[in-house]
Amino acid sequence: MKMYVKFDFNALCKKVLDEKLKEHGLKYRLLNFGEVEFYESFTQEQHSVFKKNLKDYGIEIIESQKTALVQKIKDAIVELVFSNEAIPVKASIYIAEKLNHSYGYLSNLFSEVTYTSIENFIILQKIEYAKELIISNKQSLTEIAHKLNYSSVAHLSTQFKNTTGITPSQFHKIIMKRRKAQSLVINSKMLYE
Repeated sequence: MKMYVKFDFNALCKKVLDEKLKEHGLKYRLLNFGEVEFYESFTQEQHSVFKKNLKDYGIEIIESQKTALVQKIKDAIVELVFSNEAIPVKASIYIAEKLNHSYGYLSNLFSEVTYTSIENFIILQKIEYAKELIISNKQSLTEIAHKLNYSSVAHLSTQFKNTTGITPSQFHKIIMKRRKAQSLVINSKMLYE
């Protein structure tokens, strides 16, 4: 049997972070976008142990302010793309207002640190979300294109193919074939049990 699950990575990371901070007995409060404010200082040894514990969960402590701001940009983009309600402004305006910096500054910083553009990162996130929506098989490509603010299914298909090498329709067919094959395997196992 197979089960499909959806993750809220921000909520998951926040919960792990909260649990680990409590384990270490640190006095803190969690802020937006993975920021933690500590009410007291802690030793270098405590910092090292805490850093290692977080790394086991794929969470890293960001040491530089530039890297922290880039992470905030990524978080804002993920929030924008994966939002359940339509956000009525352009991504550049949303990001600039959310982070209280000019878009030009944020764009240059993002490119400097990640070696890619904000626009490219947005496209990658949109395609990942499109994949999730296609896999869930609850919406048509037209509905998915509209949800992701594409001007048309053709525009979504072009970016999808440029990113993945296949069209959304081809991706959907592959998913359906895999589900059918897995269903056949499960059914045949049940026959022989």
